[in-house]
Amino acid sequence: MTPPFHLAIPVHDLAAARQFYGELIGCEEGRSSDHWVDFNFYGHQLVVHRRDEPAAPEIASAVDDKQVPIPHFGLVLSLDDWQPLADRLREAGVEFVIEPYVRFVGEPGEQATMFLRDPSGNAVEFKAFADSSQLFARG
Repeated sequence: MTPPFHLAIPVHDLAAARQFYGELIGCEEGRSSDHWVDFNFYGHQLVVHRRDEPAAPEIASAVDDKQVPIPHFGLVLSLDDWQPLADRLREAGVEFVIEPYVRFVGEPGEQATMFLRDPSGNAVEFKAFADSSQLFARG
């Protein structure tokens, strides 16, 4: 078994984070307080901590002619999970940083990917591989 990761991120509004991660993304809520909430992020522990300070400045990196936000975090899903999530996010009218698409087509590491922001501006990526052995493929 691969151990689950733990990630804590800042948010400015716990109710908005609950709506985004809980209702929209579909993560079950765990423990919480007036200042933080645990989410089951596909078997990993994502903790949102309420912070009033503005987020740190962000940079971007060019990947496949797109500007990928840095920092970002996310998950590698199966295509069977990725596509319904992409469809649900589109139907909900989510504004994507990078619309769902397949990058590196025909190359090692070909993957479906999408980037969006949570209500506090944290950049989140969801990706999937038709061939999971390509996760760490070298080009």
